[in-house]
Amino acid sequence: METKQSDMMGGLAKGLRVIEAFTADNPRLSISEAAAITGLDRATTRRCLLTLAEHGYCAYDGKFFTVTPRVLRLGTGCLASMPLPRIVQPWLDQLSDRIGQSTSVAILDEGEIVYVARAAQRKVMSIALMPGSRLPAYCTSMGRVMLAALPADRARNILASFPLNARTPHTLTDIEAVMEELDKVRQQGFASVDQEVEIGLRSIAVPLKNARGAVVAALNTGLPVSPETMPALVERYLNPLGQVAKELSGILT
Repeated sequence: METKQSDMMGGLAKGLRVIEAFTADNPRLSISEAAAITGLDRATTRRCLLTLAEHGYCAYDGKFFTVTPRVLRLGTGCLASMPLPRIVQPWLDQLSDRIGQSTSVAILDEGEIVYVARAAQRKVMSIALMPGSRLPAYCTSMGRVMLAALPADRARNILASFPLNARTPHTLTDIEAVMEELDKVRQQGFASVDQEVEIGLRSIAVPLKNARGAVVAALNTGLPVSPETMPALVERYLNPLGQVAKELSGILT
């Protein structure tokens, strides 16, 4: 059903854009910085931020705004109502115990992946990952698995709509290079990433399909850099990941 413009609340939409401006890379923002990220004018951004602060969703020190834990209420209800996290968590816990590495499940939200479940064995990133955490799709193993499942033109449009920043010297930032990698992922059925998200971090991911064969999420393990080569790590961890994905395929909807 097409929604009429007169039925929409412009102020709410702008406020949500301001909330989304806060990320792991931008945890504290000035009014000018938030305006630049959202594309809103400074006055509108200021009103949105002050409203969020008044209602407890932001803290304000006179110059910078930071989101408060209260903002988690906006996502907790959604995560709690989604069957996927509840379904996959026991499998993640068992898999993580078996391989001795952290494991995660994420879904695709346009150009980002959103973590919905996680079993942590050790901290492999400088930031703490948890359900609700977001990372770019183009340079993550789970993101590439899910982008590869899309029609090529849809994946290209997503990549063109988000900045492909060089997070490390190893990050692929050229759209054609990423598209070639997606072709490779599509053919081999998994993705492996070597220090493209963060120096010292490797990961391997497989798609999670439902009973109809549609990719609904991705499963991965994050690994610290070691003397082992990526092919050796893939040989060790791909089979356990694939087994869990196969078991879940008959359960996911």
